[in-house]
Amino acid sequence: MAKIPVTVLTGFLGSGKTTLVNHILTANHGHRIAVIENEFGEIPIDNALVLGGDEKIIEMSNGCCLCCTARTDLIEILQSLLRRRERFDRILIETSGMADPNPVAQTFFVDDEVSSAFALDAIVTLVDARHVESHLKEGEHDGVGGQVSNQIAFADRIVLNKIDLVTEPEIEDLRRQLRSVNATADILTSSYGSVDLDDILGINAFDLNRTVAADPDWLEDDAHHHDPTLESVSIELGYPLDRAAFEQWLTALLAERGDDLYRFKGILAFDRKTVLQGVHRIYELTDAGEWGAQPPVSKLVLIGRNLDRTELTDTVSRCSLAAAGR
Repeated sequence: MAKIPVTVLTGFLGSGKTTLVNHILTANHGHRIAVIENEFGEIPIDNALVLGGDEKIIEMSNGCCLCCTARTDLIEILQSLLRRRERFDRILIETSGMADPNPVAQTFFVDDEVSSAFALDAIVTLVDARHVESHLKEGEHDGVGGQVSNQIAFADRIVLNKIDLVTEPEIEDLRRQLRSVNATADILTSSYGSVDLDDILGINAFDLNRTVAADPDWLEDDAHHHDPTLESVSIELGYPLDRAAFEQWLTALLAERGDDLYRFKGILAFDRKTVLQGVHRIYELTDAGEWGAQPPVSKLVLIGRNLDRTELTDTVSRCSLAAAGR
């Protein structure tokens, strides 16, 4: 049987990976896609943010990112998917924004069963056009700049996302910066992750020989680094929140700590279920419908530097309807 093609979707925190996953799953392309998701945090949120999140979605939420997970975890998931092979014809792996794509890619060459059944089709890296320049300037090897550079350098396709937030001259300058990090990958542009799927799926772009030629020890290299100062704070509140009070709290937090908040997202229990997505000082709240029989629970994840879990939990809890006098 033909090997099952696998696309690895990577990109730094807030680059738009889940938005692109939604675009892929809802587009009229005829593919049956199994999605493996990995989150950096204690509370799984991304699965709830993916449209049509049914049996196609497999979560790897272990409080860490995929490249730090024992490789056997991913291998076991891939092996379990083989037992349901008739339900899909390709796989999409959405990594955490903290992930190094190298160990993920290596998985498809170090296990005999996996390598015989799956073919790594491409590494697709999303780039946040609004924030990538400042992230790249954080140039420490094990810091944010090193992580962002590595994700870009290892890409077979680069999607420069959120171009609606920058100007045309800025886009051209960003193209030059990306090309200085990766001289060969095609660079696509998008807003809200809207790209031609023929440009990222089934493109047969990953070349093992080229990769090994550039780094002869690539398959044996397990070293990968993350910014040790970045941490994740997860908050879960089992009561309704007052939207006005929450937005006032968030606005004050971002005004004071926006540079340190690389990513924040959540599902919030206002009068209606509401999705929060944010990067640094930019955020949006999107209506997600009625709660129905599901009890209203707010789940919030913040990723950044010098985050005080107790303080954040205490202050956001004051946004409850009871505290707001409603």
